[in-house]
Amino acid sequence: MSRLYLVRHGEAAAGWHEDHDPGLSERGRRQAESVAVELAPLGPLPIVASPLRRTQETAAPLAAAWGVAPRLDPDVAELPSPTDDLAERGAWLMDLFATAWDDWPPGLQAWRGRIPQTLRALAGAGTDAVVFTHFVFIAHAAGDPAYQPDYCSVTVLDGNGGLDGNGGLDGNGGLDVVQRGRARETPVL
Repeated sequence: MSRLYLVRHGEAAAGWHEDHDPGLSERGRRQAESVAVELAPLGPLPIVASPLRRTQETAAPLAAAWGVAPRLDPDVAELPSPTDDLAERGAWLMDLFATAWDDWPPGLQAWRGRIPQTLRALAGAGTDAVVFTHFVFIAHAAGDPAYQPDYCSVTVLDGNGGLDGNGGLDGNGGLDVVQRGRARETPVL
């Protein structure tokens, strides 16, 4: 049974409405060091990270401790924004969070629909892995729109090991939420 450890990135140095790809704040760097200490006894394991700076910087301390190079995977990146204008992007995100998942526009529905496939592919690799990703990706992986994972929280998913008649993992996307990471109401911007 493959286990996935989904880690939300540390606190970013800027919000969605301020920077397209911020790195970590000083607090975020401390959070990354802390989660590396927490996860170090598990490995070395493969590390997967979103291509965005804050996830790569969050993964760096654990990668250094294990001597493992993270594999960058755009499929674990945050939800795609329809605009590059930072002010518009911030307003769009706030409106989106006030909308039920099932009412999201088609492009975001497609993004949501790829999350189970991405997780099944990662779990189907036959080994545990640590995935450094984003707030909304983790909430969707946990299947709960109210879940707000805190910075550097670790949500644990287990592949249940079975295959359905279509060759995919069975059950709830083939993954069970074993443990949710710390949750708190964090400002997204």
